[in-house]
Amino acid sequence: MTNDRVPLFPLSSALYPEGLLRLTIFEVRYLHLIRRCQQENLEFGVVPLASGKEVQKAGEIEALHDIGCTARLLEVHTIQPAVLSVSCVGIARFRLGDHARGAYGLWSGDITRLDFVPQSPIPQNCQPIADRLGELIASAQREGLEAQLPMRPPYRLDDAGWVADRWAELLPLSTSEKAALLAQTNALERLQFIGHWL
Repeated sequence: MTNDRVPLFPLSSALYPEGLLRLTIFEVRYLHLIRRCQQENLEFGVVPLASGKEVQKAGEIEALHDIGCTARLLEVHTIQPAVLSVSCVGIARFRLGDHARGAYGLWSGDITRLDFVPQSPIPQNCQPIADRLGELIASAQREGLEAQLPMRPPYRLDDAGWVADRWAELLPLSTSEKAALLAQTNALERLQFIGHWL
């Protein structure tokens, strides 16, 4: 495990390792964050909101869950002045330590990156969960909608953790449920939760 201090991006959802996240950026604090990450080749932390809204409001302070995922920029496009279209990929889970809001209302925090979870085979009783995800990907490919999926190749449909994380991004779970799944390092338990939900 390694420790760092990184800028934070609170969301009413969660990003998981290898997940694809698309954002439209217009708040000053996040325009500043994205430009800094571009210039310095930095990762930032995506953290699920425990309370509060994604868009900053005067007099309100967000509360953050203590779990998150680092993100690396893939593409940044300027839609119009002061509006960016951003895509990024999840890198590694982390535990959030001390954190605070700084200039422009931008959060930063101390993070402890969690150890990489090795690939875990899918047990036979959970295979239908992976098959269903495979069918969803195949359908999107047939309909020319693959680029809209919150995932990108390689599609590791034989890995319990990868399948569980992709379902966690797709399903309309509560922010607290998404944070709990992000915090759960046991891939099979994550997959079993998804199976119960489905």
